[in-house]
Amino acid sequence: MPAPAGYRTQSDDTSFEAEQVQIAAFRGMSISEKARRLTEMWRAAEQLARAGIRSRHPDSTAEEIRLRMAALRFDRETMVGVFGWDPAVKGY
Repeated sequence: MPAPAGYRTQSDDTSFEAEQVQIAAFRGMSISEKARRLTEMWRAAEQLARAGIRSRHPDSTAEEIRLRMAALRFDRETMVGVFGWDPAVKGY
């Protein structure tokens, strides 16, 4: 089945047909399965972020890694005001 006129997939590297398969799979999942998959993706992203920090700052302590992870989520003002950590100076 061809894509409707003007239709754009959610991702430029995904065909219309592949996206339709994905949507059908998501619709067929239970809420708990969707939650489990989301949790798995979140954990994978967290692991990748920590690995990136370790590769850029191999001598970081556990506390520094925690602060660098927080700096990926919070703005600079929050990091400085709440944690006393300036990511512009100390890095992410």
